[in-house]
Order: sequence, then C-alpha cells, then structure tokens
Amino acid sequence: MLCGMKLRLLALLMSLTLVASACSGGDEEPKDDKESTKGESTTVTQVSPLTGQEFAGGAPPTNPVFVVKVENSKSGSPQYGVNQADLVVEEMVEGGITRLAALYYSTLPSKIGHVRSLRGTDAGIAAPVAAHVVASGGAGPAYSVINAAGLTTYTEDNNAPGFSTDSAKKRPYNRLLDLTAVASQASATTIPGPYFQFTPAGEAPAAPAGARPVTSGSVTFSSSHTTSFGLVEGGWARTNGFAAPGEEFVANNLVVIYAPERDAGYKDPAGNRVPETIFEGSGSGLVVIGGQAVDVTWTKPSLGSTVTFADSAGNPVTIPAGKTWIELVSQDRGSATFQ
Repeated sequence: MLCGMKLRLLALLMSLTLVASACSGGDEEPKDDKESTKGESTTVTQVSPLTGQEFAGGAPPTNPVFVVKVENSKSGSPQYGVNQADLVVEEMVEGGITRLAALYYSTLPSKIGHVRSLRGTDAGIAAPVAAHVVASGGAGPAYSVINAAGLTTYTEDNNAPGFSTDSAKKRPYNRLLDLTAVASQASATTIPGPYFQFTPAGEAPAAPAGARPVTSGSVTFSSSHTTSFGLVEGGWARTNGFAAPGEEFVANNLVVIYAPERDAGYKDPAGNRVPETIFEGSGSGLVVIGGQAVDVTWTKPSLGSTVTFADSAGNPVTIPAGKTWIELVSQDRGSATFQ
C-alpha cells in the first residue's frame, strides 16, 4: 500500500513538472524587444470630441465645451464668430424660425453674436459633451430641462460675464458675447466623449450603401424657413445664411437629423407656441460627406450618448475628422433635398 502511494506521488510530481515546463514557453523562441514592449511604448493620440482632429500643440484645452445660442434671422444679422465654432446645430424655435447652437472648444472667440435665449432642445445638443450653455436668458421650463440634464448655464439674466451691447441693433437682437470672459469663470473639465463615431485617423471612410453624388441642397424646417447649402472649396456652406462677410461657417460634413418634436409647454411674448426637439432615441437622417450623400438611421440612446449612424445595409457610417453642421429638424414637418 505504501509503495502504491509513493508511485502515485511520483506521478503527480512528474505531471506538475510537465505543466510548469509548458507554461514557461518550452521550445518557443523569445519575442524580440520591439514586440514585447510594443504595448508599453504606444502613444495615445488625443483628439477633439467635436471634430475628431488632433489638438493643436498636442494638448487639449483646459476649458469645457461651450454651446452659445445665436440668432438666425435678418433681425439679428450679421452673425459674428460662428465660423470659429467646431460644430454648429440649427434647431427649430417658435414662429417657424430657427436658432443656432454653436459649440466651441478649440477656439474661444472674443466676439460672438447676436446671442439669444436657450431652449429645452439645447439639452440634447449639449449633453453628449457636457457642454456649458451660454445664452442671453431663458424661460423657466427651458431652464428646468437644462438643469434636469445636469448641464451648467451662463446667462446674462443671471449676471454671467462677457455680455455687451451692439449699438447698431435693438433688443433682443443686440447682445454680443466675449466667450473668453465666460471661460475665465468656468471650471476645467476632463475631455468629454466623442460627439460622433469618427473615422479612425489614417483610414478612409467606407463607401456607404446608397451613397450618391451631390453639389447642393436645402433643408426645410417650416413653411417659413429653409436653409440652403452649396459645395464650396473646403466643404459645405450656407447660401442664404446671415454671417458677417467672410465669416460663414464651412462644414466638412453635413448631417440632417429627423427627430421627435413636442410642445415645450409655454409661449413666447408674441403668443407663439414654443416647440422642443428631442435629440434622443433613433430615427432617419442624411449624412453628406464631401460630395456624397447617404440616407442613414441615427441612434442616440440617451441625451448624453454619442451619435452613431448606419446605412441602409446596417453598416456603420462614421464621420470623417473635421467641422460638422447638424440640421436638427422635426420628423413630422422637416424635409431635406440634396442633388
């Protein structure tokens, strides 16, 4: 019996020796230094959450992302500083007109205008990058929506710095903003997540299913407002915009989002119902990259989620690095035509 126990012990020791030999690499040739240290020496390149481009100088800004509300009508023209934004969203407001939400991160202009009030729609626009919303003021229900999303606001109504008067205009169309003054009071933040699913650096975007060549287009928000675009050197620009001479925003990418719209629960001083566009969930849309347009499905599971797109075959449509203009229109009354 004792002999049997010794034999079993010997067999166990031999098995352990073989396992240890196999784990140690056995006859495998050692990896060279370059491969074995590859993970340790890899440099992580930081890119802007709004454009997907590398930060100038290699370091991100210390300021948060800001969303500034800008008048988008003849009454508030000309628009100043919008061309220096990283991303621009055109949104529906009351009376059939639109307003711009200009997102700034890499550059903080000292003159933006003309600044107007915030809307509940801005929560879905700002949340993906935890942007601080800057406006002349806002109605109580709009503030409630923004606050519920956990976003910071800077408004002239609440004594935010940086506001001044354009003597050539009348209220409420005469408010100018020095964004550097606002930034001086804002806390530094970590780099937020990406606004879109960007095309990886060095890779060409895959050709989406159903892509077609286009050189011009228009997006209708209401019976009284349509924004027209043309393909110009460097990208896409409005052909009926209100920018100051030489300050039109040129977008590398154009995106049309058809989203649900609801009654915000209050009216403007003229008695117009105020709409609120819900930039959350999923729906149909259009992505224009360079001279190619493709119908897409957009997805944004929550207010703060990254926006992703898929073509008709279900393949991801990524956004190339660069500046983007978003047309955020009602899924019930909005339309877009590009040819």
